[in-house]
Amino acid sequence: MTYPIRPVPLEELHAFLTPIFTALGVPITPELVERMRAVPEFDVRLGAYEGEKLVGAAGSYSFDLSVPGGGTAKTAGLTLVGVLPTHRRRGILRSLMRRHLDDAHERGQPLAALYASEAVIYGRFGYGMASLSGSIDLPHEYARFLHPVERVGRAELVDEEHAVAAFPPVYERVRQFTPGMPSRSEPWWRTRRLSEIGWLRDQLGPLNRVLIELDGRVAAYALYRVKGVAGPEPHGVMVAIMEAMGDSPAALSAIWHYLLELDLAARFVEIYAPADHPLLLRLAEPRRLGLRLWDGLWLRLVDVERALSLRRYPTDMSLVVEISDAFCPWNAGRYRIRDGAVERTRAAPELSLDVQTLGSLYLGGFSPSALALAGRIQEHAPGALARADVLLHGARAPWCPEQF
Repeated sequence: MTYPIRPVPLEELHAFLTPIFTALGVPITPELVERMRAVPEFDVRLGAYEGEKLVGAAGSYSFDLSVPGGGTAKTAGLTLVGVLPTHRRRGILRSLMRRHLDDAHERGQPLAALYASEAVIYGRFGYGMASLSGSIDLPHEYARFLHPVERVGRAELVDEEHAVAAFPPVYERVRQFTPGMPSRSEPWWRTRRLSEIGWLRDQLGPLNRVLIELDGRVAAYALYRVKGVAGPEPHGVMVAIMEAMGDSPAALSAIWHYLLELDLAARFVEIYAPADHPLLLRLAEPRRLGLRLWDGLWLRLVDVERALSLRRYPTDMSLVVEISDAFCPWNAGRYRIRDGAVERTRAAPELSLDVQTLGSLYLGGFSPSALALAGRIQEHAPGALARADVLLHGARAPWCPEQF
């Protein structure tokens, strides 16, 4: 039996959400549906149908992802993929992924990205782990800097209207030197980051929005929640940091100085933190940061030549790589990176790898040598791996600060 794939209109959003929310065991609330409707980036909704009944779904956000060298690439951010438990093992997921990647190719999106519920599902469609996400759990008594930090700048708690004007420019400046960060429209900012969300408020406390001004301009901000009841001792008072950004070392120092000095805090927690967390090398006792890492953003090159051309390389080096891609065969072939440009070639390959491995390399989060040690890259010319390490190096670990 075949299950036709067709677009799902917004008025059928509840049905679209049913497969994944059934799998997660989470109720679909009117608030959630309205939040999904409000974000213009959520512009692709595909459904697999049995007659008129939707039995599987996959959505996609359209945004620009920051890539090494300060550029961006149009990206299809896959999300909300699910199949009803009554229709598993019928090829529905594969059909949805086929349509998703074909559509992204036709729309001129050279990258596709996701957060994986299960890595094994998406690896077979060419997605590779491209970044790491971190979490911290720092007790207040260990929140001391290695060197004394002077309080600088001016902190101000602001409302949503003030934040929606002040925070995005800081975020954009951080994106310029941090690969893996998606663009955000004003509705994205309001709906997903700056407005109050009922279930988060109930679990973690109300949302606080704070900015730091340095030299008369907004240079840092944080979104955080405080949960707990204070007594004679700060038992159970937790600061949950949703996002903390600074556009310079001084700005980062200032925003973290503010957060770690909040009154009555017993512990500080953060998820979706960068792998190269700014506190790891700032704290007197870095082990107490409680930094844990797991797979973050997964990346799939939909158009290898275009995607490779959008990131930056040292201009005095050359490398020929051979890419295999069973699911999107238009990508298979050999590519030469030379003088900062990328082109197809028939020259003998110096390295060979599959498109999933290329996804892990693209943002600079993992080195070619590390992937070769894992048996995922083959070197055919002496010195090719060393050159690849230089060509594909990222000055900053890639970071996607939110799940989509």
